[in-house]
Amino acid sequence: MTNTAQHLLDRINPWLTSTFDEDTKNRIKYLRANNPKELEESFYKNLDFGTGGMRGIMGVGTNRINKYTLGKNTQGLSNYLHEQFPAEELKVAIAYDCRHNSKTLAQVVADVFSANGIKVYLFEDLRATPELSFTVKYLNCQCGIVLTASHNPPEYNGYKVYWQDGGQLVPPHDSKIVDEINSLDYSEIKFEANKDLIEYIGKNVDDVFIDKCVENGSFNTSNNAKQDLNVVFTSLHGTSITVVPETLKRAGYTNVHLVEQQKVPNGDFPTVISPNPEEPEALKMAMELAAQVNGDIVIGTDPDCDRLGVVVRNLTNELVILNGNQTMLLMTDFLLKQWQKQGKINGKQFVGTTIVSTPMMPVLAEAYNVECKIGLTGFKWIAKMINDFHELDFIGGGEESFGFMVGDFVRDKDAVTSTLLACEIAAQAKAEGKTMYQKLIELYVTHGFYKERLVAITKKGQEGAQEIKQMMIDARENPLQSVNGSKVVKIEDYELSVEKNLISGKEIKLDIPKSNVLIYTTADGSKIALRPSGTEPKIKFYISVNAALDSAENYNNVDAELGSRIDGILKDMKLD
Repeated sequence: MTNTAQHLLDRINPWLTSTFDEDTKNRIKYLRANNPKELEESFYKNLDFGTGGMRGIMGVGTNRINKYTLGKNTQGLSNYLHEQFPAEELKVAIAYDCRHNSKTLAQVVADVFSANGIKVYLFEDLRATPELSFTVKYLNCQCGIVLTASHNPPEYNGYKVYWQDGGQLVPPHDSKIVDEINSLDYSEIKFEANKDLIEYIGKNVDDVFIDKCVENGSFNTSNNAKQDLNVVFTSLHGTSITVVPETLKRAGYTNVHLVEQQKVPNGDFPTVISPNPEEPEALKMAMELAAQVNGDIVIGTDPDCDRLGVVVRNLTNELVILNGNQTMLLMTDFLLKQWQKQGKINGKQFVGTTIVSTPMMPVLAEAYNVECKIGLTGFKWIAKMINDFHELDFIGGGEESFGFMVGDFVRDKDAVTSTLLACEIAAQAKAEGKTMYQKLIELYVTHGFYKERLVAITKKGQEGAQEIKQMMIDARENPLQSVNGSKVVKIEDYELSVEKNLISGKEIKLDIPKSNVLIYTTADGSKIALRPSGTEPKIKFYISVNAALDSAENYNNVDAELGSRIDGILKDMKLD
């Protein structure tokens, strides 16, 4: 027997003991006899915590989402909570999305917490992820859990952990909790619930959360402008149907058309290939409805309602999808203008973004005398900024992957408040006789035209993970010298924490947590970032180019020029 085979056997055999139920053992035996490849994929490693927590395919095994892997997480987390808060009454909040098994798994997690003497507030039915983030602080919990796999395919589920500030886990807690989990045996999981410690919550929290969304996402838009805005909204079979329509209604938006075929929560996501608003296909039905009702704006959210896709009318009145960078710029500029109008900007404010998002964000912030802080991918890092710089006011922040956060009452990307904010921007623009698209072009004229494109390559399974790993090794060992005819002048390696100027030879230490990201900057200002996804079996390439735009009339010409430059970069890197 090879070492690899013996290693796999050593990982499988404990799951055939009395610690595990008969269904689990029978499934393992079936896979051993009928699908050894699937068995290997299920056990060859443990599921990891990525940028969005633990996410994976449901099934038996250490590399799958099931009652035992989540039970072990919860047991380790319970031990850590007792260690960190020895003199406090421990409380956690738990929410879950529309996915298969989410409700059952949420109950398992609640049972384990309660078995460890921890008070549990469990939502009675599916709820949006940003509401869970809000609830952790609102109910003074030390921790929160949401069972979700965000926009991943139907076979996935996940487990996201929030700390007492309402933000996702960050250092040092994340690694310490992982160490605690890894030190446990599955036999140590306490599955026997203390029902007295589990309290079901619902509308009482919903109402407070929705009112807070309206409070934070409304900005003096007239009632006439609100009623004149023709909105199309789709929940893509997800949780946002529980909160977004009511939020818009309370804010005064009455002209809202829902995509009925996608309104009912459904873990199969039957009308879309992928429930991801980053994918144009996901918003197709909503755009068709907008064409029928002459909609001004289309908004679609992912299954757990933390990302949103925004569709607007372009210069020829066609419906076009804004990318995440464009939505973030429009929202950030709008918020900055509101703060400026109210005389609230005094040099002690900041906005947040990430290293793979548009370089236009710091340019925009500087124009308002506001700092732009840049962190790693994932909103947990933006939430950490709020804690680390508590002496500064946080205005808002976003990242290219269709996420935005308005203020700090929610400490994660929040498609509920952001949907309302998008409507506020569109309504005020329409009242001025403009569109959001025209507002975006005005930003480009003022601050420079930055154009981005994302290319994601999927590599599934154990072999795919190795391919992605090798692609990053190759990129480090053989760095690009030039791209599309422009010399590489700077390389930022976030795994090595080094920024190197290739012209001067000077190296600077990057004061940011380590991450497997490489960013090239060329002489013409182009940026190319390489990053394996933390939540999907993908490697992502983020391309950004820019040029001056002297007038709105020249937008189409410069847009075509920048698009051609991106095409050249992709061709040169053999990504086209």
